[in-house]
Amino acid sequence: MDDLDRALARLAGAPAPAALEGIEDQILARIGSRPAVRGAGLGIGVITAAALGIGIAGAELPATASPAVSLAPLGGASPLAPSALLIGEP
Repeated sequence: MDDLDRALARLAGAPAPAALEGIEDQILARIGSRPAVRGAGLGIGVITAAALGIGIAGAELPATASPAVSLAPLGGASPLAPSALLIGEP
């Protein structure tokens, strides 16, 4: 055993401090005295439902055929190159 193991063994065998008597009741009383916040849950639910609806609608829409353009970063002209994006060329 090293020093840490001995210190933990002494701590485990020591009696609990008197200041900790009834601490659970004090904590639960403080939690119970706080007002309940219910508006946050409703807002998150609305946002989640909206996102779910957008996702379902997007999945149901037919996909358009994309042009046969290579998006390889090192191959030929890329439509995603900064120069093509700045000029606005397709």
